[in-house]
Amino acid sequence: MYRKISEYLAEWKESPNRKPLILQGARQVGKTYALLEFGRNNYDNVAYFNFETDPKLADTFAENISPAYLLPILSHIAGTTIVSEKTLIILDEVQLCERALTSLKYFCEEAPQYHIIVAGSLLGVAVNRKQFSFPVGKVDIKTMYPMDMEEFLLALGEESLVKEMRRHFEDDTPMPSALHDSAMQLYRQYLIVGGMPECVQQFAQTKDYLLVRHTQDTILLGYLDDMSKYNTTNEIKKTRLCYDNITVQLSKKNTRFQYKLIKKGARASEFENAIEWLSLSGIVSQVYRAEQIKKPLENYKDIDSFKIYVSDLGLLCAKKELNANDVLYMVEDINEFKGGMAENYVNNQLVMNGYHTYYWESDRGAEVDFIIQRDGKLIPIEVKSADNTKAKSLRIYMDTFKPEYAIKLSAKNFAFEDNKKIVPLYAAFCI
Repeated sequence: MYRKISEYLAEWKESPNRKPLILQGARQVGKTYALLEFGRNNYDNVAYFNFETDPKLADTFAENISPAYLLPILSHIAGTTIVSEKTLIILDEVQLCERALTSLKYFCEEAPQYHIIVAGSLLGVAVNRKQFSFPVGKVDIKTMYPMDMEEFLLALGEESLVKEMRRHFEDDTPMPSALHDSAMQLYRQYLIVGGMPECVQQFAQTKDYLLVRHTQDTILLGYLDDMSKYNTTNEIKKTRLCYDNITVQLSKKNTRFQYKLIKKGARASEFENAIEWLSLSGIVSQVYRAEQIKKPLENYKDIDSFKIYVSDLGLLCAKKELNANDVLYMVEDINEFKGGMAENYVNNQLVMNGYHTYYWESDRGAEVDFIIQRDGKLIPIEVKSADNTKAKSLRIYMDTFKPEYAIKLSAKNFAFEDNKKIVPLYAAFCI
């Protein structure tokens, strides 16, 4: 299946300023597959090492981490000669060997002609940076996410539909109604299946939602296992409580995260470490309120007011135990969850496109779902789960801050009206 990360990796390979690359991301997003595929297509050979399946491998790095020492030994272990420029070296599950991370500093300084990529999950939480030197400034770092809506469509063979979406997004002209209806159906399928590559592949081959759900449940169990494995004992329960509560919070009209909904009397000081763990692991992302609409937005974020979204919509539906048909037909039973689900979906598409997302809230309670910086401009984004697109809060924002234009995502077809770019939910990846 096509993954956009392959284009980034190709640019990395040819860059004159190339450094050892750290590819991070949550479990099961496809890091290993993408790297092996890239290596096979772009190098004479691949030297692949996995610290999880070969625990003794860490002993090699414990002895000495200079490239001159490591390269002959790694060649022997891999059973292939590692040649500069010709071989891609992959160190997988690197969170299990912090010395391997430190070695990247010396590959950068002493052996830059060798192409080396390390991959790992939970790098933000598993690495003890007080004890081990992290190679700051000596590595390139890239985060990999689940498959976005565009990659999902391509996996289902919808290349021509993707081209149509991009064309109508640029032109602000409506798609033919038959294509629009078909795309909305595919959007709802994406909400159920999500972007985990194994789930997408299963769905593309079988269209079996029960099989996909079984795989999602297995991934969720893996996440719970990680919460125990890479966490302090007193934080495990808190982390699980926070994670379990996210779906509850997304069902509220106000999706801003509230500690009191985790348990009665809960305070930030009690759960902030748990939320940080979930965020660093790549399982969730936090979206902060922008106190002022000025550039750079990062300078004006309110660290006490934020929303939390999960990294994959399919896992969200699985965790919520939503029936596939309920989502496909958007039944009334899930009305309270539709808004939060659509917000979560849009945030994921924006983050996958490299945006840092914020939200805005006025003193009187008007709220705009997302503010992003696009083409150097601060653009407000309003999200509606259906085609009822009245947005009083967006009008208040536009009257107050006079943005060049706004974006409204809903079930409506492409258009441009009242200085608002109307974008169907399925085309959020175009932004």
